[in-house]
Amino acid sequence: MQPVVMSVTERPFAAFAVAVQAIIVNDHEQILLLSSARRGRAGVWQTVSGGLEASETVLTGTLREVAEEVGPDVRVRPLGLVHAQSFHYDSKLQHMIGVYYLLAYEGGNIVPGDDMIGSEWRWWSLVDLETVSLHASTHLWMLRRAVQLYRLWRDEGERPLQPFLGNQ
Repeated sequence: MQPVVMSVTERPFAAFAVAVQAIIVNDHEQILLLSSARRGRAGVWQTVSGGLEASETVLTGTLREVAEEVGPDVRVRPLGLVHAQSFHYDSKLQHMIGVYYLLAYEGGNIVPGDDMIGSEWRWWSLVDLETVSLHASTHLWMLRRAVQLYRLWRDEGERPLQPFLGNQ
Protein backbone atom coordinates (compact mmCIF):
# COMPACT_ATOMS: atom_id res chain seq x y z
CA MET A 1 0.00 0.00 0.00
CA GLN A 2 1.29 3.46 -0.93
CA PRO A 3 1.98 5.73 2.09
CA VAL A 4 -0.28 8.71 2.69
CA VAL A 5 0.68 12.06 4.21
CA MET A 6 -1.73 14.56 5.71
CA SER A 7 -1.71 18.30 5.14
CA VAL A 8 -2.27 20.81 7.95
CA THR A 9 -5.97 20.78 7.03
CA GLU A 10 -5.99 16.95 7.23
CA ARG A 11 -6.28 16.51 3.48
CA PRO A 12 -4.70 13.15 2.52
CA PHE A 13 -2.11 12.97 -0.26
CA ALA A 14 -0.36 9.93 -1.66
CA ALA A 15 3.36 9.95 -0.88
CA PHE A 16 5.48 9.03 -3.87
CA ALA A 17 9.18 8.43 -4.30
CA VAL A 18 10.57 10.52 -7.17
CA ALA A 19 13.22 9.63 -9.74
CA VAL A 20 14.84 12.53 -11.57
CA GLN A 21 16.20 12.03 -15.08
CA ALA A 22 18.53 14.52 -16.77
CA ILE A 23 18.33 14.63 -20.55
CA ILE A 24 21.48 16.54 -21.50
CA VAL A 25 21.66 17.85 -25.08
CA ASN A 26 24.68 19.52 -26.70
CA ASP A 27 24.76 22.16 -29.44
CA HIS A 28 24.94 19.40 -32.10
CA GLU A 29 21.58 18.10 -30.80
CA GLN A 30 23.23 14.97 -29.44
CA ILE A 31 22.17 13.37 -26.15
CA LEU A 32 24.57 12.29 -23.41
CA LEU A 33 23.98 8.71 -22.27
CA LEU A 34 25.87 6.40 -19.94
CA SER A 35 26.35 2.62 -19.88
CA SER A 36 27.40 0.95 -16.64
CA ALA A 37 29.03 -2.48 -16.61
CA ARG A 38 29.31 -2.09 -12.82
CA ARG A 39 25.51 -1.97 -12.56
CA GLY A 40 25.26 -5.02 -14.80
CA ARG A 41 24.11 -2.92 -17.73
CA ALA A 42 27.03 -3.01 -20.16
CA GLY A 43 25.77 -2.04 -23.60
CA VAL A 44 22.53 -0.61 -22.19
CA TRP A 45 22.40 3.18 -22.37
CA GLN A 46 20.57 5.58 -20.07
CA THR A 47 20.22 9.21 -19.10
CA VAL A 48 21.66 10.58 -15.87
CA SER A 49 19.21 9.50 -13.18
CA GLY A 50 18.70 9.10 -9.47
CA GLY A 51 16.37 9.52 -6.55
CA LEU A 52 15.15 12.88 -5.35
CA GLU A 53 16.19 13.55 -1.75
CA ALA A 54 13.66 14.78 0.81
CA SER A 55 14.96 18.36 1.03
CA GLU A 56 15.33 18.99 -2.71
CA THR A 57 13.29 20.56 -5.46
CA VAL A 58 13.12 18.62 -8.73
CA LEU A 59 15.63 21.01 -10.29
CA THR A 60 18.18 20.90 -7.44
CA GLY A 61 17.94 17.09 -7.33
CA THR A 62 18.47 16.88 -11.09
CA LEU A 63 21.51 19.17 -10.93
CA ARG A 64 22.96 17.18 -8.01
CA GLU A 65 22.59 13.94 -9.99
CA VAL A 66 24.36 15.54 -12.98
CA ALA A 67 27.30 16.56 -10.76
CA GLU A 68 27.46 13.12 -9.14
CA GLU A 69 27.09 10.99 -12.26
CA VAL A 70 28.92 12.93 -14.99
CA GLY A 71 31.24 15.11 -12.91
CA PRO A 72 31.29 18.35 -10.96
CA ASP A 73 32.99 20.22 -13.84
CA VAL A 74 30.07 19.67 -16.23
CA ARG A 75 28.09 22.87 -16.79
CA VAL A 76 24.45 22.63 -17.85
CA ARG A 77 21.65 25.13 -18.29
CA PRO A 78 18.17 24.00 -17.26
CA LEU A 79 15.63 24.45 -20.07
CA GLY A 80 12.46 22.81 -18.71
CA LEU A 81 10.54 19.60 -18.16
CA VAL A 82 10.19 17.10 -20.98
CA HIS A 83 7.87 14.59 -19.31
CA ALA A 84 6.60 13.24 -16.00
CA GLN A 85 5.07 9.82 -15.40
CA SER A 86 4.26 7.35 -12.68
CA PHE A 87 5.48 3.77 -12.88
CA HIS A 88 5.86 0.52 -10.94
CA TYR A 89 9.31 0.40 -9.31
CA ASP A 90 9.41 -2.88 -7.40
CA SER A 91 7.36 -5.10 -5.07
CA LYS A 92 7.95 -2.84 -2.05
CA LEU A 93 7.58 0.47 -3.89
CA GLN A 94 4.58 -0.02 -6.11
CA HIS A 95 4.37 3.53 -7.43
CA MET A 96 7.10 6.04 -8.27
CA ILE A 97 7.09 9.30 -10.18
CA GLY A 98 9.71 9.92 -12.87
CA VAL A 99 10.47 13.52 -13.87
CA TYR A 100 12.55 14.15 -16.99
CA TYR A 101 14.40 17.50 -17.10
CA LEU A 102 15.97 18.94 -20.26
CA LEU A 103 19.41 20.49 -19.78
CA ALA A 104 21.63 22.25 -22.33
CA TYR A 105 25.27 21.15 -22.13
CA GLU A 106 27.46 24.23 -21.71
CA GLY A 107 30.86 22.53 -21.31
CA GLY A 108 33.12 20.79 -18.84
CA ASN A 109 34.88 17.46 -18.62
CA ILE A 110 32.65 14.40 -18.35
CA VAL A 111 34.00 12.07 -15.67
CA PRO A 112 31.44 9.52 -14.45
CA GLY A 113 31.37 9.32 -10.68
CA ASP A 114 29.21 8.27 -7.73
CA ASP A 115 27.30 5.11 -8.69
CA MET A 116 28.25 5.54 -12.38
CA ILE A 117 32.03 5.49 -11.78
CA GLY A 118 33.82 3.60 -14.54
CA SER A 119 30.83 3.86 -16.87
CA GLU A 120 31.10 4.46 -20.57
CA TRP A 121 29.60 7.71 -21.81
CA ARG A 122 28.84 8.94 -25.29
CA TRP A 123 27.01 11.66 -27.19
CA TRP A 124 24.33 10.07 -29.40
CA SER A 125 22.42 11.47 -32.37
CA LEU A 126 18.75 10.54 -32.65
CA VAL A 127 19.53 8.51 -35.77
CA ASP A 128 22.20 6.48 -33.95
CA LEU A 129 19.82 5.82 -31.05
CA GLU A 130 17.39 3.92 -33.29
CA THR A 131 19.61 0.81 -33.06
CA VAL A 132 20.81 1.14 -29.45
CA SER A 133 19.71 -0.85 -26.41
CA LEU A 134 18.15 1.68 -24.01
CA HIS A 135 17.49 1.24 -20.29
CA ALA A 136 13.81 0.84 -19.34
CA SER A 137 13.78 4.41 -17.96
CA THR A 138 15.14 5.93 -21.19
CA HIS A 139 12.68 6.09 -24.08
CA LEU A 140 13.51 6.99 -27.69
CA TRP A 141 10.22 8.90 -28.15
CA MET A 142 11.11 11.01 -25.11
CA LEU A 143 14.63 11.72 -26.40
CA ARG A 144 13.09 12.83 -29.71
CA ARG A 145 10.75 15.15 -27.79
CA ALA A 146 13.73 16.48 -25.81
CA VAL A 147 15.57 17.47 -28.99
CA GLN A 148 12.43 19.18 -30.34
CA LEU A 149 12.10 21.15 -27.08
CA TYR A 150 15.82 21.92 -27.13
CA ARG A 151 15.33 23.58 -30.52
CA LEU A 152 12.48 25.68 -29.11
CA TRP A 153 14.06 26.64 -25.79
CA ARG A 154 17.85 26.83 -26.29
CA ASP A 155 17.89 30.48 -27.36
CA GLU A 156 15.25 31.81 -24.97
CA GLY A 157 17.81 32.96 -22.42
CA GLU A 158 17.28 33.03 -18.69
CA ARG A 159 13.81 32.49 -17.29
CA PRO A 160 12.59 31.60 -13.81
CA LEU A 161 12.58 27.83 -13.43
CA GLN A 162 11.90 27.34 -9.75
CA PRO A 163 10.05 29.94 -7.70
CA PHE A 164 10.83 30.32 -4.02
CA LEU A 165 8.71 27.76 -2.17
CA GLY A 166 9.17 28.89 1.44
CA ASN A 167 6.95 31.11 3.52
CA GLN A 168 7.20 34.70 2.36
